[in-house]
Amino acid sequence: TYTYTYTHAHTLMLLVHLLLPQTRRRRRRTTTGTTAMSEQVQKKSKSSSNPFTLGQGTLQIPKSLHKKNRDRLVEQFKAAGVGGVVLLKGGEQLTRDDTDHEEVFRQESYFHWAFGVTEAGHFGAIDIDNNKSILFIPRLPEAYAVWMGKILPPSFFKEKYAVDEAHYVDEIPAVFKQQVDGRTVHVLFGQNSDSGNFAVPASFDGIDGFTVDKETLFPVIADLRVFKTEEELNVLRYVAQISSEAHVQVMRDVRPGMSEFQLEATFMHYIYLHGGCRHTAYTCICACGPSAAVLHYGHAGAPNDQSIDDGRMALLDMGGEYNCFCADITCSYPINGVFTEEQKIVYQGVLNAVSAVESALKPGVFWTDMHLLASEKVLEALVKLGCLHGDVREMMDAHLGGLFMPHGLGHFLGLDTHDVGGYLNGHPERRSEPGLKSLRTAREIKENMVLTVEPGCYFIDSEMDKAINDPKFSKFVNADRLNEFRGWGGVRIEDDVIVTADGIDNMTQTPRTIEEIESVMRGGVWPPAEDKIPELKRNFSTWGWRQNSSSN
Repeated sequence: TYTYTYTHAHTLMLLVHLLLPQTRRRRRRTTTGTTAMSEQVQKKSKSSSNPFTLGQGTLQIPKSLHKKNRDRLVEQFKAAGVGGVVLLKGGEQLTRDDTDHEEVFRQESYFHWAFGVTEAGHFGAIDIDNNKSILFIPRLPEAYAVWMGKILPPSFFKEKYAVDEAHYVDEIPAVFKQQVDGRTVHVLFGQNSDSGNFAVPASFDGIDGFTVDKETLFPVIADLRVFKTEEELNVLRYVAQISSEAHVQVMRDVRPGMSEFQLEATFMHYIYLHGGCRHTAYTCICACGPSAAVLHYGHAGAPNDQSIDDGRMALLDMGGEYNCFCADITCSYPINGVFTEEQKIVYQGVLNAVSAVESALKPGVFWTDMHLLASEKVLEALVKLGCLHGDVREMMDAHLGGLFMPHGLGHFLGLDTHDVGGYLNGHPERRSEPGLKSLRTAREIKENMVLTVEPGCYFIDSEMDKAINDPKFSKFVNADRLNEFRGWGGVRIEDDVIVTADGIDNMTQTPRTIEEIESVMRGGVWPPAEDKIPELKRNFSTWGWRQNSSSN
């Protein structure tokens, strides 16, 4: 019997935060008319009587998004001649170590994809043969009503999540005995190619009495998550827009003498206050100076705690999350707002890599080829900087680029920052060469994939030592010049892009050219009246959508 684990031992408190007007507010261009995204803000959704929204001014997400995903899953099973019932398990409410402190709950991503349930402790079934959905909710103790709020019946959740039936979790055995007996139960079990962890299959008392299939569901649902529906793309555009605005705010506010954590705080405040993003998509990376050579800086051992020194480069990798949908954006720029000549060369080299990839990215190309294209542009910049010499093609053959860009070009993006589906059976396997081995997918690019494009150039001591000491690499290296960049840090530029029929739609709307960055940091208007780098395919049409929607 499933019971809700009740751990609260604290009183409810109402926190009222009076927000002072923000200082140094900048002018922003607003657009005329309404977009698909702005029409879902402040307005009642026509496709659902009960859309998800965090409140006033935030995006409304129709329940049809999840219904469409369930329908897609059913279609895939039926097309393969497979029937039965899919059973998925939602996430559980966790507590911190041995305490009763409850972390803010975030739904398990596969379960969210199918049902959109925000609460913990649920199960969901999808009847393939009858195209019917059933939600199972936890049976809560009486004390829940005192500490957490009104206890609502299954009928409430049936309406809230637009499913065909709703029952209690402890009723799964009886419901399955009545409705599923004799048919196969498909549960989720498979390995995430990024973490190496395995999805936990749903189970219940008495499941051994059914035929259980652990093999079929995982590759089907993981591959469906690779290709986004228009409803999903709309949410991803929203969270990318909010995150872009937050990056611009940080860019305007940063000053020498601040601390890295203050940049993180500015970003997190903005996405929550203006976009309802209660979560960030991942731990914010606010790396300044030498810290920018640490790819995943910002963790508990290096918690964005360094001072921001004049003349240093900042690498800020931060993205919001709204209703489990993620953004992942990186901006790099000098703390004082003015690039030195060396900073210009490194930064422009990485920007050239972004431009080359985003100009070439379209259905039919392979992600490995895009990575190699980016690596070539970074090596060209290092030659211009004087750190390397010789033929860039020979450097590519030696995989020298993997020492200066040791991570992959980017990854799928969706309900997880490193979204699933990178190395499923039937698609290219992971390569073993430096740089390429870190790619999170090697797949052929197709329409409606969403990926990050994030080349970088880093001066990492251990990798610089390899470049100088390994004969395979040292013949290309000007050691004295390269050693001058120890402690310099690094540069990364990261965009979130949708693959279209003939190219990409770039959801990221941050300053990218040296001129744009220096202008914004001086207080200039953003976005620009004219995009001077159309090859990045940035779409500024949604900038200012909140102003438009609030007037409707």
